Amino acid sequence: MKKIGILGGVGWASTVDYYRAIAKGSGAFFAARGAFSPLPVPPMTIESVTQSHTRSLRGTAGDEASWAAFDAVFRRAMLTLESAGCDFALMASNTPHARLHAIRQGVSMPIISILDEAAKATAATGATTALVLGTAVTMQASNYAEALAAHDITANDQLPDTEIAEMQSMIDEDFYSGGSDRARTRLLAFCKRHATPGTAILLACTELPLAFPDHLDDVSFQTEGFLFVNPSAAHVAAALDLALTEEQTS
Repeated sequence: MKKIGILGGVGWASTVDYYRAIAKGSGAFFAARGAFSPLPVPPMTIESVTQSHTRSLRGTAGDEASWAAFDAVFRRAMLTLESAGCDFALMASNTPHARLHAIRQGVSMPIISILDEAAKATAATGATTALVLGTAVTMQASNYAEALAAHDITANDQLPDTEIAEMQSMIDEDFYSGGSDRARTRLLAFCKRHATPGTAILLACTELPLAFPDHLDDVSFQTEGFLFVNPSAAHVAAALDLALTEEQTS
């Protein structure tokens, strides 16, 4: 098995869920092949950054130089994972993927992009339009729109600043330490305001899927009349596929 590096801490709840999902998915893989308990789990190293610190270092959209300090924190974390012998890594957060092009500079090991995996998962649903929900950085950046466009999927036009601020507030207040009934209700109300029929709603903040505990490991699912795509689950599935490559062919 290949060793997985997880860059976590942005925030801690999703980092915990990434570890859980990787361990659970690996267990299911080996159980299906007749393995006995304790079921194998890929070796992993987690390098956790401090969210309050990285939040303070966010730059301004369109101003590359303003992101230098933010990028440096994540790049150092990636180099630490590389030094720990990780074969590849993933960031357990959507937000820093807006800066993946800069973060990966000087890093030799592969970094799996949640953007690419989410776009492939959205295409698999057959949807041709998508509503991307996440932090202000994610919703203001063009990264998801570009990844989706490569699959002929049109992302939502940028929402008003007041609505983006509402989503950021929701994440900070209701999702930081996990999902809740209040969080789910608030999220669904937002979806009702902005998702047209047939639109795939991307839960593009790794905490947002916690509102749907029965679907944490589903790459896509339907509930409450909406079609959701879970980028975190798609990200984990790609990591497991890469980590277990040798076992799949043996």
